[in-house]
Amino acid sequence: MHPVLAHRGRMLLYIALWIAFGGLLAAIVAATGRTASADALLFAEPLALLLGFEALFCWYLVRLLPARETPRWRLFTTWAGAGIGNISIWVAVGYGWAEVLRSRNPSFSATRSSLELLPLLIFSGAVGFTVCVLAHYLAEALERSREAERRALEVQVLAREAELKALRAQLDPHFLFNSLNSVAALIGSDAPAARRMCFLMADFFRSSLSLGGRQSIPLSEELRLARTFLDIETIRFGDRLQTSFDVAEDSLCVAVPPLVLQPLVENAVHHGVAQLLAGGEIKVRARRRHGLLELAVENPCDPDRPASRGAGVGLSNVKARIDALFANRGSVDVDARPERFRVSILLPCAS
Repeated sequence: MHPVLAHRGRMLLYIALWIAFGGLLAAIVAATGRTASADALLFAEPLALLLGFEALFCWYLVRLLPARETPRWRLFTTWAGAGIGNISIWVAVGYGWAEVLRSRNPSFSATRSSLELLPLLIFSGAVGFTVCVLAHYLAEALERSREAERRALEVQVLAREAELKALRAQLDPHFLFNSLNSVAALIGSDAPAARRMCFLMADFFRSSLSLGGRQSIPLSEELRLARTFLDIETIRFGDRLQTSFDVAEDSLCVAVPPLVLQPLVENAVHHGVAQLLAGGEIKVRARRRHGLLELAVENPCDPDRPASRGAGVGLSNVKARIDALFANRGSVDVDARPERFRVSILLPCAS
């Protein structure tokens, strides 16, 4: 809805400004010395209000044609056409209104002919329309500024929420107890593997704690955390869990939100491979294309698996963070098939 029409106070202020514009137009008409002030106001005020309500449509064109993102030629041609159409209607109404006043009010004699009013109507209409367009662009800029502030606050809140959820995930009894049970089982049969698992768990907890409070990290660090997690789970699941990383070299330095890939890898293990007796392979892919970074995590899944209740930093939180950070420049797409599950993330490259 138009911001002026959405608030009563704004609408009253908007009407008051156009009444003032009408008063100025009436003063110019009265300055000719042929028309009384009351007659000049009777002529000018309805026309001013008409121009004001005509100009309300500028808001929708301003939203469709942002000044910074629209080519100059398109801005010029669109607004020139809109202005000519708007002013033509206003001038035609003004001429007709002058004729009506002449026929019904003999004292109305601003000019010898209504045609003499046309230059004044064209000029004042062009000025009023131009000022209204600029005011709408100013209002749109203020709205964008407020939206940017709101988005920044939302990003901070979501980042803190992600950090807290990451901390809970790090202490998730399911992951922690299973890992500790695996260590206990390996101590007697494979002490080197148990020792390696302890080192990996310590590295994973330390790294995830340090990443949670940062605004962005290189993709290489996010991949390192995902590899560490998968290495731990590989010791647990053995040959049931296979992993592959297809990562382009030029994507490693791209800045990404921390803990954006990690929850997808966790889901791939807990809700994918862990549900299959034969296990399967988790594929992680990273590519740069057309100024975007594409991240994808794919895993096999059991078509008859029970509904999952989820835990940790889930897919919904990743979607919310991407939307808050990048709006329409980023996306999260899910391709859920009976036996395969794939999540793709597109982010603007900012290395």
